[in-house]
Parts: sequence; C-alpha cells; structure tokens
Amino acid sequence: MQLAKMTWRDVEASDRSCVVLIPTGSLEQHGPALPLFTDTLIVTAVAEEVERRMPDRILLTPTLWLGASDHHLQMPGTLSASFEVQIGAVVDIVNCLVPHSFAKFYLLNGHGGNSAGNSLAMRRLKASHPNLTFGSMGYYDFVSQIVADLMEGAQKEMRHACEAETSLMMALASDQVRRERLRDDGLVTDPPVNFGVHSFDEITSEGVFGYATLATPEKGKAILDKAVEGVLAELRAVVDGYVFRGTS
Repeated sequence: MQLAKMTWRDVEASDRSCVVLIPTGSLEQHGPALPLFTDTLIVTAVAEEVERRMPDRILLTPTLWLGASDHHLQMPGTLSASFEVQIGAVVDIVNCLVPHSFAKFYLLNGHGGNSAGNSLAMRRLKASHPNLTFGSMGYYDFVSQIVADLMEGAQKEMRHACEAETSLMMALASDQVRRERLRDDGLVTDPPVNFGVHSFDEITSEGVFGYATLATPEKGKAILDKAVEGVLAELRAVVDGYVFRGTS
C-alpha cells in the first residue's frame, strides 16, 4: 500500500496490523558525478521494492527528502533541515497516524546524517506511545558484508558517493551518473583519530569519499538485492510480531 496513491477511504479500510514504513533521505552534494537526490533515490527504490513484495502488510509513506545535511552545505545545491525540523517531521507523521489506530512504525534511512535524529525521534515517540512498536535502521546496515566482499578499492565500507553508492546509482538511474566526472577522493587523519566531526570540504576535494571510479552497475544490483532482502526480513518480524527470550 502506497499512502500517496490511496484515498482516505482506502486508508480507513486498511489492515491495522501493517507496518508504516517511512523512508528518510536527503538532497545534498554527492560529488561531481552523482545527483543531489542520490540518497533519496536509493532509499526510495529499496522501500518501494519492499512494499511491492509485501503490498498488504506495509503502508509506505512518501520519502522525507529534506535531511540533516549541514556538513555538506559548503558545496552549493545542498539543502539541509535543522535537527529540530528533521525530528519534528518524523514525529508529526507518526502522530497523524496514531489516532487512526496504526501501531507499528519503521524508519528506513538512506542518509547517515539523519541517523541521530531518527533515533531520537523514535525514542520520543516510544516515550509518548509506550504500547506501540517503533524501529529505525538504514538500508546500508544490511549490506556491510556484501559491500566488503565486492569493493575493489581499499575502502571496504559504504561512505559517500563512493564505489558502493555510485554502483547503486548506476544500477538504479544510470542516466543520472556523469561517468566522465567520476573521481576517487577522501582524506584520512594522521595519526588515526575517531573523535572528529568534520565538514566534507575538510576531508574531500570534490565531495566524494571513496573509489567511485571502480563502481559498476553489477555491484549496485547485488547491493540493492541484499538491502531489500535484509529490510524484508526485518519488517516481516515487525508485522508478524516477535517475543523476547533469555540469552542464557
């Protein structure tokens, strides 16, 4: 079920055991080769394929495309929400549906900058609605192993406009990838540190962090399939219900 294509009568008649799936993305610089809408395009594709496979058990909202992207604002075209706006949008969507007896909500994130805000939104909502079910993950959380296996460059994880993300865009919207502009880019600290918060103009030359020149559509298709598979498994558990068992 896609909320944007339904009437209010359709929504009224829908099964309340479904999970409301809310994708979150961004509109931000993705280097010289990828469109600003990259995160939103990818997470929307994953969410729509998941809904296509579980059409009666998922209520898919339109993707929230305005994300927390202030670390990319130094490069023109990026649009960013404050954390308060980003969190508020998620909370407001849920609070519009709760009075109509929807009880299961899942955020599917496509932009790392949203992660903290999405987590906080879910915690606020759980505090307000303790008997309802809330969850939040990034599609990229389900593809770590396949990315590590497939990447030819030294970077074996998904970062930004990198080999993995560029491969996904080649598989989903190849006409929007400016192949002649593909760049390998990104700086690391010496000595290595893990505490820094940096803007992308500090750690890249052109907004890319990774080996975009090694991207292929075949890698992208494999990553996309694994993301859909992982999200499907997670949402089936949310829809069907789960129990807590002891670990010993």
